Amino acid sequence: MYVSLTPELEQLVHRKVESGLYLSASEVVREALRLLEERDKPQAIKCEEIRKEIQLGIDQADRGEVAALDVTGTLAKVRSRRRNGCKGA
Repeated sequence: MYVSLTPELEQLVHRKVESGLYLSASEVVREALRLLEERDKPQAIKCEEIRKEIQLGIDQADRGEVAALDVTGTLAKVRSRRRNGCKGA
């Protein structure tokens, strides 16, 4: 596999190897990808939870288990979550 890096990223990789923390550029890239995967994992889990909740809602709607839409209440919830940085979302 060949990967093209910007000059700045290439310099970063070289500095990491020169620091002695890594033996090769490949080690630096492997570590970077591991950290990226670790960072992305919580978001992937959250997305899967949201997909399940959406499917649950679709299934309930298909069974006719729906409530009247409370536009005012829903907008208030959305605005509150936005103000609070989506905590508890």
